Amino acid sequence: MNHELNEAIAEMQSLITSKFPHATYAVSEGDDPEGTYLRATVDVEDTDEVVEAYIDRLVELQLSKELLLYVVPVRPVSRVAELAKQSATTGHQLSFQQMREIAREDALSRKATQ
Repeated sequence: MNHELNEAIAEMQSLITSKFPHATYAVSEGDDPEGTYLRATVDVEDTDEVVEAYIDRLVELQLSKELLLYVVPVRPVSRVAELAKQSATTGHQLSFQQMREIAREDALSRKATQ
């Protein structure tokens, strides 16, 4: 990774941590699309809250410095599992967005442990 990319990653982490101090991070290379992925694990009800903390600056960096950096906010597996358990217990169906998020977080967790 080059210096500009490392600085951008640190900046994204700082923006997120300023609002979500317990966030944890993992950096990996990806190919769909090709680039560097910063996974931010944050225990929140809605990951859109996390996106709001960094999105304007990320887009600015992607455009001005042509960085192939992507930030992917996810909830901890424990929270996702609890959501699925509550859904099964109450008989309340998960929304498409919730199912998609569970699948994404599961895939990212599996990829991180490989």
